Amino acid sequence: MHENEISEKVNGCAIEVHKALGPGLLESVYEECLAAEMEAQGLRFERQKPVPVVFRKVKLDCGYRVDFVVEEKVIVELKALDIVPPVMYAQVLTYVRLLDKRLGLLINFHVEQLTKGVKRIVNNLV
Repeated sequence: MHENEISEKVNGCAIEVHKALGPGLLESVYEECLAAEMEAQGLRFERQKPVPVVFRKVKLDCGYRVDFVVEEKVIVELKALDIVPPVMYAQVLTYVRLLDKRLGLLINFHVEQLTKGVKRIVNNLV
């Protein structure tokens, strides 16, 4: 499955969760529900996957984790914030690069219409 197809399926799952719950809950609630919805849709994913940081050939355990890696190709980071600071977009791009992926999604559930809360972050995606 191509990254764009995975992205569409993840977006569909996130929309279903948002339709059912709306904005205003904690990020952890959306994470649990999105995991359940993606599983129901047959998507394979890893939750809270460690993000290794390598500096000068030394692998550091800094405790960074990405919310989801879907189908081993797409990074999904969730937020539940009024305003997503620009550094959050940079963080997802860094995760995408460190995990050597081509696409990341930053999904903010604290919006009235979820399509306005989804940001695609690409790294050499064709």
